Amino acid sequence: MNNSGSRLPAFHGTGVALVTPFTPDKAVDYAGWRHLLDFCIDGGVEYLVVNGTTGESPTTTAAEKAELLRVAKEHVAGRVPLVYGIGSNDTATAIELLRTTDLKGIVAVLSASPAYNKPSQAGLVAHYQHLADASPVPLILYNVPGRTASNITAETTLRLAQHPNIIGIKEASGLMEQCLTIAARKPKGFLLLSGDDMLTPALIACGGEGVISVLANAFPKRFSDLTRAALAGDFAAAREGLFRLLPLNPLMYEESNPVGVKAALEGLGVCGTAVRLPLLEATEGLKDRIRKAL
Repeated sequence: MNNSGSRLPAFHGTGVALVTPFTPDKAVDYAGWRHLLDFCIDGGVEYLVVNGTTGESPTTTAAEKAELLRVAKEHVAGRVPLVYGIGSNDTATAIELLRTTDLKGIVAVLSASPAYNKPSQAGLVAHYQHLADASPVPLILYNVPGRTASNITAETTLRLAQHPNIIGIKEASGLMEQCLTIAARKPKGFLLLSGDDMLTPALIACGGEGVISVLANAFPKRFSDLTRAALAGDFAAAREGLFRLLPLNPLMYEESNPVGVKAALEGLGVCGTAVRLPLLEATEGLKDRIRKAL
C-alpha cells in the first residue's frame, strides 16, 4: 500500500531490490529479514524483489534462497506483491530453476542477462525467449551491463517485448538514448523500470513506470514518495526528494553494492552490515561518511 491507502497499477511506483541480512557469523538473519520486509512495506513501497543481486544471490545457497522466499511469502502475507529473481549464464540452469522453484504467490520473475559469457544480441533473444516459454509467471528483463559485461540493446528489448510472457525491463544501462528508444517504441503495457535510482524521475518523465531501487531498502518512504510524485507529474517534488538523497547515492556503491546500503540500514537500526566474501563490510571511513549523510 502507498501512503494514501491506494494501490498503484501493477509494477508502477517503487519496487525494492531487497538486501539479505546476515548475522555477524554470516548466517542468514531471518529476524532481520522480517524486520526489513516490514520496514519497506510500512514505508509505502509498491512491491518487493526477493533474491535479486542486491540480495547477494551469488553467495546464498539453494536452501537459503528457498527459505528466504518461504519466509517472505508467509510474513508479507499479500500486503504487497512479491517478485523473485532467477537467472544464470547457463540457459538450461535458469529454466530448471524456473521449473523447480515454488513460484506460487509470486507475481513476476526478474532475470538478469547472462554474465561473463557475453552472448550476442541473437543469443540474448534466444535465452530470454526460452526462459519466458518455461516460466509459469511473467518475466521482467534486467539489463545491467556494468555487472554482466553485455548490453541488451533497445532493438533487442523491443523484439523481446513482443513475447506474451515478457512484461517489462529493469533498465540499468545508464544509456538514456537507449531508454528513450524503448519508451518511444515499446508496446502498450510493456514496463520500462529504472534500474538506476538517480535516473528514476527522468525515466518516468520520458514514459517509464517506476523503479526497482537499492536506496529504497533504507529510505522506502522518501523514495516511494518521490517516485509517486514523478508519476503524478509533480517533478518539482520529485526533484526535491531526489536531491535530498543525491549525496548518499555514490556512497552506496563506493565499496560495491550492497555494502553501502547495509551500512545505512545499520545506522537506521534495521539490520547489520555483514556481507559474504568476496565482499567485505563497509570500512569505518565509509560507515562514518554514511552516518554523517544520514
